Amino acid sequence: MVVTYKDWNKMLLYALHADHTIIITSMSATPLEAAIPSLRILKEAELDELQWAKQRFEQLNFIDEKRLSTICHHQLCQSRMAKPYNKKVRPKVF
Repeated sequence: MVVTYKDWNKMLLYALHADHTIIITSMSATPLEAAIPSLRILKEAELDELQWAKQRFEQLNFIDEKRLSTICHHQLCQSRMAKPYNKKVRPKVF
């Protein structure tokens, strides 16, 4: 396969995978682990089990909040796009 500038979309997944899995030496973790700390990262931070459980529960609540926020934003965008479209649509009776 010859790689050209037109094939960038085929290589995007590989680039994203590399970006998310490369270990940053200053943090000794991947960017994904830095955003959502794994058990390994929390163990290195020497947290006890209760603190770890509390932080994990807070992270899960934060994820739920983000998901709900995204759903609301998506619905708002859909309604904004539907208004101009619906103004141009003329109903036809058969």
